[in-house]
Amino acid sequence: MVTVRSGSSGSAAKAAQVQLNKYGHGLTVDGAFGAKSVDATRKFQSSKGLAADGIIGSGTWKALITGSGSGGSDGGTGSGAKLTHSQAASMFRAAGIAWSSSGNCSNRNVRTCTSFEQIRRVTAEGTVALKKASRCSLHLTGGTETGHAGGTYSHWNGYKVDFRPDSCISNYITGTFTYIGKRGDGAKQYKAASGNVYARESNHWDVTFHSCGC
Repeated sequence: MVTVRSGSSGSAAKAAQVQLNKYGHGLTVDGAFGAKSVDATRKFQSSKGLAADGIIGSGTWKALITGSGSGGSDGGTGSGAKLTHSQAASMFRAAGIAWSSSGNCSNRNVRTCTSFEQIRRVTAEGTVALKKASRCSLHLTGGTETGHAGGTYSHWNGYKVDFRPDSCISNYITGTFTYIGKRGDGAKQYKAASGNVYARESNHWDVTFHSCGC
């Protein structure tokens, strides 16, 4: 099963466009998976209860072909798939990413913990990509635990992490990504070309991952 994402080209991308057009998206079937194809994919995924990451993995392919949803993950292996705490912790540990919690725990039902239980793969991979691209140390202080604001792209739903705002990572974010104004709570926001949004809250960076790129 070939994964199709932004920038993909060839027969698999063309097949994806054909399938998306069956659901009324009106794409040009040229085998070049650009912004319109990604947007159509996200809309289709949302309609089927899949993670709207714009990436066609096994779960999205199945939904395109059969017309059924898959309960919010992309077949367990795509970017929309949810990970266990231990799976995500292993990825972060291997990348040299640290984390801590005020309660020294990882139970997502306790607000003083820092948990990665049910974190989206797109979020875990995006965090690792940020660490590698910035070459800064990265220390996570928030994951999927309760106590954060709700919504579709929330901590609880696995799309966000918080990390410490040291000078290296803060300078990288503000110097690399585009400033898009203040959030409703006054947090300054910076958006990456990948669609990921970095919001500078009072004592941490709050990051929403839409793509596994940084």
